[in-house]
Amino acid sequence: MSKQNKFIEVIKDPFKLFAVVFRKISPFIKNDALYLKILYFFEMRGKILHLKNPKSFNEKLQWLKIYDYKPEYSTLVDKLAVKSYVESCIGNKHIIPTLAVWDSVEEIDWDSLPNQFVLKTTHGGGGCGVIVCTDKTNFDRIKAINKLKRSLRANLGQTYREKPYLNVPRKIIAEKYIAEHIINNSGAKVDLQDYKFFCFNGKVKFFKIDFGRFVEHHANYYSPNGDLLPFGEVVCKPDPNHVENMPSNLSEMIRLAETLSANYKFLRVDLYNVNGKIYFGELTFYPAAGMGAFIPKEWDEKLGDLLALS
Repeated sequence: MSKQNKFIEVIKDPFKLFAVVFRKISPFIKNDALYLKILYFFEMRGKILHLKNPKSFNEKLQWLKIYDYKPEYSTLVDKLAVKSYVESCIGNKHIIPTLAVWDSVEEIDWDSLPNQFVLKTTHGGGGCGVIVCTDKTNFDRIKAINKLKRSLRANLGQTYREKPYLNVPRKIIAEKYIAEHIINNSGAKVDLQDYKFFCFNGKVKFFKIDFGRFVEHHANYYSPNGDLLPFGEVVCKPDPNHVENMPSNLSEMIRLAETLSANYKFLRVDLYNVNGKIYFGELTFYPAAGMGAFIPKEWDEKLGDLLALS
């Protein structure tokens, strides 16, 4: 969607418009509970946030933001520092190699990078600040620089009160491009697929797969056995007709996700599967900032039953 179309969409929708405006004044509201209650009302289209007795999945994520922060969480959401944690838990064979680290866009040594690479900011969430280069000869460096600069200025910790991001050093890292030769069962080249495992007290209860990102973006949810579940998201609607061939090592992916999330009330573990080899993606404490509406809507509370706060 173009910037112009996004702007038109926002001004046509009062809830989106007020959410955008309200996020701009986030630095001036110090009370986290008050701020999140107001933002939640706009982002969730009129829903009231109950923090004293949260029941839905999204409400409980807001509760965790306020009452469950620990300094170690910042390491887990830091795209660079988390690699040490991953190595200590499941070994380094699942870590995508780091090519370089810089403190600013101006420091990037473009000539030293291979023909294919990935750039990302260490404190970005939700794909913010991720740039994929598949061919340096056709790479738009100016566009990449501008995106990285915007990402370095972004402050999820403040805007959505995601405290773990507040203390992440803002750096840029270059990683090896791992999606060069991904082949499906029919022998055709396909896009890199990530699997988002939702872990509750160290147990995978379901996982999410996105597809059609650059055509018509959908997302389906599946049980640990790979069965399609009867719910989805408002933003990326499910497609029950989509056929997903589960990887043969799905059980190993689940084992790794549960190992990484063993000590936390809730943690989403993102993994890649490249021709049978499993790579670590990222860890997320608050998917969609805890403001992602589900359909049917009753599933927000059903999923909330899985998350024990005590």
